[in-house]
Amino acid sequence: MSFSYVKNAGKFLCIGRNYLAHIKELNNAKPSEPFFFLKPKSSVLLPKQGPVLVPRGTIVHHEVELACVVGKTLRDLDPASFTPSDALDAIKGYALAIDMSARNVQDEMKKKGLPWTIPKGFDTFLPLSGFIGKDQIADPYNVELNLTVNGQTRQKDMTNLMIFPIHRILTTMSSIMTIEEGDVILTGTPKGVGSIVPGDKIEAWAEVDGKRLPESVLELDVAEKPGPYFYQAK
Repeated sequence: MSFSYVKNAGKFLCIGRNYLAHIKELNNAKPSEPFFFLKPKSSVLLPKQGPVLVPRGTIVHHEVELACVVGKTLRDLDPASFTPSDALDAIKGYALAIDMSARNVQDEMKKKGLPWTIPKGFDTFLPLSGFIGKDQIADPYNVELNLTVNGQTRQKDMTNLMIFPIHRILTTMSSIMTIEEGDVILTGTPKGVGSIVPGDKIEAWAEVDGKRLPESVLELDVAEKPGPYFYQAK
């Protein structure tokens, strides 16, 4: 199983609010165009590197997502001519990702109009699977995303429920910043997000036509984050 794509990634870009049912479950407003945020490379957690760490005082939610590994540099793409086929050509492959969010910290940031760097950027807040080749995912809109906590299903939905398709995501991002070869783009999470606490066990995977993709499987323990950080609402 290959994880070299992570070393080659310059940026981890994450689309927010790209599944309608997820928007509704968090009482968020539906965006009129794609918006995104960044996660640091230090937040990446690869299989067998240890548990997801929950900072003290935080309410941490899981968000399973299909991630795209970009295969070429993209800059100022023309939305009128950049097609879905062009987008697939620009993608080198895929991975399964879990965007961990310190939800109570994020809610405070939203109220104050502050960026989401803290609630999204803690160590271990970006579990990533091995690289999934395009031979296994011919159609990125025909993937079922699954996540369980302690054996109970939390998330189970198809990627064809995305509000903004991948070619729209790429044109929007490329108009703001250059997308470089190797960058990893998370495409949003479906409904069913929920909290995790130390002692939980998470399993996540992707399926295509009812077949689980072995490279996509993530099996994670959850533990308390060591160190001085302790969140207290101001």
